[in-house]
Amino acid sequence: MENKKASFNDLSSKVACLILAGGQGTRLYPLTINKCKPSVTFGGRYRLIDVPISNALNSNLRNIFVVSQFFALELNDYIQKTYPLNDFQGGHLGLLSPEERSEGKVWYQGTADAVRQNQRELNKLDLEWVIVLSGDQLYNMDLSLLIQDAIEKDADITIATLPVKENEASRLGILKVNEARDIVDFIEKPKDTKTLERFKSRSEDLKSFGIEENENATFFASMGIYVFKKDLLFKVLNEQKGHDFGKDIIPAMIKTHKASAFIHEGYWEDIGTIASFYNANLALKNNPKGFDLYNELLPIYAHRSFLPGACIYGTNISDSMICDGCIIKGKEISNSIIGMRCVIQKGVKIKNSIVLGNRHYKTAKDTPFFIGENSHLDKVILDENVHIGKNVELINKNKLDHYDGDNIYIRDGIIVVPSGAHIPDNFSI
Repeated sequence: MENKKASFNDLSSKVACLILAGGQGTRLYPLTINKCKPSVTFGGRYRLIDVPISNALNSNLRNIFVVSQFFALELNDYIQKTYPLNDFQGGHLGLLSPEERSEGKVWYQGTADAVRQNQRELNKLDLEWVIVLSGDQLYNMDLSLLIQDAIEKDADITIATLPVKENEASRLGILKVNEARDIVDFIEKPKDTKTLERFKSRSEDLKSFGIEENENATFFASMGIYVFKKDLLFKVLNEQKGHDFGKDIIPAMIKTHKASAFIHEGYWEDIGTIASFYNANLALKNNPKGFDLYNELLPIYAHRSFLPGACIYGTNISDSMICDGCIIKGKEISNSIIGMRCVIQKGVKIKNSIVLGNRHYKTAKDTPFFIGENSHLDKVILDENVHIGKNVELINKNKLDHYDGDNIYIRDGIIVVPSGAHIPDNFSI
């Protein structure tokens, strides 16, 4: 592995890393009311965009471009303040958004179109390969091993893939992989049983890849992470009209070019819905099957907070993560994540909840952000900069699966309070 790493270090200047962060995040609403999905906070102190940037930096990638579109100003401002690359051994981190042209601003029509429209910027560099990442996934990966594998196999396209169960296969792009790890077929989100059976991997093939047939994970899913030969990618994008990698470009390239699979067996989660966001956050609490924030070799970076440690006054806390700058006087916190600068007053009970924290302790008009006395939260996502009054109950008493109210939403049975909301005293749902 050391030889591969050294070899890659000599080639890293020839690789561009494109992080696609232009998604509107409609399925993550209301967390995306006033921000794009990669800007959403997770784990109490990180943004989703921190994950691909951190993986790229940890992998010695130095030509990094973040391609944004919706609410790009806030995202780009965060990136510029968080990642001065002279702190990360030099390099270049470019921020790309749709250009203003004579006919007006031309929005990206999909993932492939976002790359297509930025060829001119990439052609300024002496590149041989392009790696494409998503801005809304959780995983730890040494991407240099993926790129090195693509180079050694001389593949036109290499797709990072992981084994998944049949019930997960219908929501992902699924690959058919032969014994040489060549990709021979691809289908986006298969539904019918016959198609799924055709893409199912044999146990002997799994074993040949060093994978034990575990919990019926017999399908190879695309992680939405691709390595392309740069010149070939641009040629394909200019010749084909398709706008999306998964729907258009990848299926076409697999039929006509050498496509290879790189198998990743670690944790990976695509944050597509409120339920997946909620579950992935709660799995952060040092869960061995969750996303690893404690990996010293592949750390996840975030904006420096310069906050003191949390102050906790007699609160019964279990199975929870408490971030810096919190002032906690509540009665009980269990199975929850409490983000930075949270002020939790006396008598408060928080269970099975994600409190994303605050960017400040109070508004410009001196209105404090806190969770008021004797309030009770259970299975709640509380976005940033929220004021919860006294004696508030957010417990979904009627067991609703979906609800839209005034600053209160329910998705997948989870109560969501959007950023900046003010919930009055004695409110109950």
